[in-house]
Amino acid sequence: MRLSAMGDVAMTVPVLRAFVNQHPQVKITVISRPFFKPFFEGIPNLTFFAFDEKERHKGFLGLLRLYQDLKGLNIDAFADLHNVLRSKIIRNLFALSGKKVASVDKGRAEKKALTQPENKVFQQLPTMFERHVKVFEQFGFTVDLSQSEFPEKAILSPEILTIIGEKNQKLIGIAPFAQYDSKVYPLDLMQQVIDKLALETTTTILLFGGGKKEIELLNSLAANKENVIVVAGKIKFQQELELISNLDVMLSMDSGNAHIAAMLGVKVITLWGATHPYAGFLPFNQPLKNALVSDRNQYPKLPTSVYGNKKVEGYEDAMRTITVDTILKTL
Repeated sequence: MRLSAMGDVAMTVPVLRAFVNQHPQVKITVISRPFFKPFFEGIPNLTFFAFDEKERHKGFLGLLRLYQDLKGLNIDAFADLHNVLRSKIIRNLFALSGKKVASVDKGRAEKKALTQPENKVFQQLPTMFERHVKVFEQFGFTVDLSQSEFPEKAILSPEILTIIGEKNQKLIGIAPFAQYDSKVYPLDLMQQVIDKLALETTTTILLFGGGKKEIELLNSLAANKENVIVVAGKIKFQQELELISNLDVMLSMDSGNAHIAAMLGVKVITLWGATHPYAGFLPFNQPLKNALVSDRNQYPKLPTSVYGNKKVEGYEDAMRTITVDTILKTL
């Protein structure tokens, strides 16, 4: 069970893909929001169960109905990869019924030590992928993430090709937004990155995002450049996944798009502001050198947050220490 957020749900995919490949005798049922179902399509021995937050599974009584629904699937063990109130209730109900249960250790104390302004313990913490593996180890299953496989690149539909043109060029995806401003690279610098990439005529730059405001900003970034295309708002989510699987590289903030690209086996370059890959959220199978972090010599309190939801006075410009040239060289 993992209900949200998008990036966190995407981070379960490589672990589950490795699990079913290495334990083909085991059937997995993933419980998550309906929107995330496309993440898991094509994984053998895996069934998706949609959590209906708005109606059937709403509120405490809804959680009891969820438990009854799941109980009917004859589940032998319940893996809680979320470890929040909702999943704890379901986990405890399964435990009371005599089923094996296990939950992810989010390492809250370690993360607090990493992000506190004073007496900071700046060290690499276990990744969320490693933490998920430990959940399955509690059931007696080992999962070797070094043996991971990725899906084949999707065949792009005529509808997508009408938008991006024939795929005979290098495709660079850019997802310049994140949930919190402290994780967003300054748009004036991102404009410079896009402008310089657009000079290479054999490259097509695809801009990803969502929502009216973001699409307006993306259109501004793409203005007057034939090989820079805004795909946000033009295709369905399933098609977006198919398109991302065909990218040569994705440039993203510490956000969901980074994890989506990584779960599809795409090279990902991430930009980090208030957060840091040491917290365990480096995209799957990506080297640390692909994570470009803000300068801790100038901003020694970094990382100031695990999720980027804390603002620290004087740290608004931390991401400006990641230079445009550094990004271009990494791409």
